[in-house]
Amino acid sequence: MNASAAIARKFARPLRSFLSSARRNTYNLAMARPFFAACYVVSLSLLSGCFDTPPLDPMAQGEELVVVTRNTPTTYYFQGDRPSGFDYALIKAFAREQGMRLRIKVAFSLHEVFETLDQGEAHVAAAGLSQSTVRDTRFLASKPYLQQQPLVVYKSGSLRPRTLDDLVGRDLVIVAGSVHLDTLIALKQGIPKLSWREIHAADSMELMQLVTDEKADLAIIDSIEFSIQQQLFPRIVAALEIGEAAPVVWYLPQSASAQASLEMVNAFLTSAQASGQIAQLEREHFGRWKHASRVGSITFQRKIQEDLPEWQPLMETIAGEYQMDWQLLAAMAYQESHWDPDARSHTGVRGMMMLTRVTASELGLEDRTDARESLRGGARFFKDLLRRLPSDIEEPDRTSMALAAYNLGMGHLEDARIMTQQAGGNPHLWPEVRAQLPKLQDPDYFPITKFGFADGEQAVTYVDNIRHYEGLLSLQGLSESRLSPPIEVDVLLPDSLRRAQLPVL
Repeated sequence: MNASAAIARKFARPLRSFLSSARRNTYNLAMARPFFAACYVVSLSLLSGCFDTPPLDPMAQGEELVVVTRNTPTTYYFQGDRPSGFDYALIKAFAREQGMRLRIKVAFSLHEVFETLDQGEAHVAAAGLSQSTVRDTRFLASKPYLQQQPLVVYKSGSLRPRTLDDLVGRDLVIVAGSVHLDTLIALKQGIPKLSWREIHAADSMELMQLVTDEKADLAIIDSIEFSIQQQLFPRIVAALEIGEAAPVVWYLPQSASAQASLEMVNAFLTSAQASGQIAQLEREHFGRWKHASRVGSITFQRKIQEDLPEWQPLMETIAGEYQMDWQLLAAMAYQESHWDPDARSHTGVRGMMMLTRVTASELGLEDRTDARESLRGGARFFKDLLRRLPSDIEEPDRTSMALAAYNLGMGHLEDARIMTQQAGGNPHLWPEVRAQLPKLQDPDYFPITKFGFADGEQAVTYVDNIRHYEGLLSLQGLSESRLSPPIEVDVLLPDSLRRAQLPVL
C-alpha cells in the first residue's frame, strides 16, 4: 500500500464517524458533501496525527465495554427512545454483570464490523454473526448462543425455486462479506452455471426490499432475521434451505489479553443459557412473531399507510400522558376497532378502544365515540391493570398479562395463573399462563374456577395480535428512521487517495 493510500485509510473511519454523528443530528449532509470532501483532503496533508485512536483498555481490566454491532431488528435499534434488539440486550446483560459501562459503535456493513474489531476499536462484535472458518482464523469466536439457517427467499406470485438447480438463471443477491458467499462458492462446484450478486453497504432488510421491488429475483437471508423482517415485507416467503445451519457467536479481536476476555464472555454465555436468560430474551425479541399471519400483516401494512397518519399524533400524545409506548396503544386500538372511532360490536362496546358503557362510566368518559376520550380511557384502564398485577411479574410477561386482563378481566386471568401453578408451571411467565387460558372455556375445568367460564382462546389471540401489531409498528419505525451508511467520502477523492479494499470475511 502506498503512503497516500495508507493515510487515506487511517482517516476514513474518523471522518465516517463524524458524518454518522452529523446525520443523527439531522444536518443536511447533501449540501455539505463538497465541504466535507475538501476537509478530508486537507486533513490528509495537514493533520496526519490528529485522529490517532488510543488503544482500548483490555476488557478484563477496563471500566468500559466497547461493542460494535449493526442497526437491524435482531441486533440493535431504537424502540421509541429506548435501545432494543436481542444482541443489544444480551451484551448489555454481560456488561452489567462485569460492572462495565457499555458503549455501542454502529457499523454499516459486515466489512465495517470486522474492520472495527481488527483495528482494535471494539472489544466485542455482537451483531448476529454466523460462525465461519474464515472468520475463526482472524478472530476469536465465543461459544454459540443461537443457531440460524440460511434461506432462499422470493416474492409471492413469482416463480418459486424448489431445488438448488432452480437458482440457475435467477438474479440471486446476498450481503457482501456474509458467510453465504462460501456456501455459494461450494455449490458452484456442482452447479457451474450458478451465479449471484453481492450487495455492498447493505443488510438483509435491503435485500428483502430489492426482492419486494422486483429488483432481484431471490435473496439469501438467515432464518432469525427472516422470521422478523417478513412481517415488514409480508410478500416475501421462504423457498428452501441452503447450506447448513450455522452457530451465532460473538467475535473478539486477537490480542494479548484475548484469552482472558474470551473466558469472561464464555462464562457469561454458559450461565445465561443455564439460567434461562437467553431463552427469556428469545421470547421477548422473537416470540411475538411465532403466531403472526402473513395476510394480517399485509392488511395492517396497508392500514398503516392509509389510516395511521390521521391518528398517530393523538396516540403519541396520550401515550406520553400515561407513560406507555405509543406503538402499544396504537396496536391495542387497531385490534379493538381497526382505528375506527365509530366502531360498534353486537355486545354494545363502542369506540376506538371498544369500551363498555360501564367501563366508560367508571372512567368518567362522556362520549365513547370521541377518539381522544376513548384512547385516554383505554390507556388509563390498561395502566391500572398493569399496576394491579403482582410486582414481581417482569416484562415482557407483565404487559402480555395486562393485555389478557384487558380482554377478559383480571379475575379470569388470575384463574388462569392459579391453574398454571397447579399444573407445575410458573404463573409469572406469559407463555405458561397462555397455555392454560383456553381451559377457561373447557367444561372439565371452568366449573372449578373462582370466576367461571371465559373465552380464553379469544384472549390468547387478542394478546398475540396486539404484540404482533406492536412489533410491526416498531419495525416500520426502524425501516423509516434507522441510520443510513455514512457518505462514502472515497468516491469524492482521486483514485490515488482511496482506501484499499478489505478482504471478505
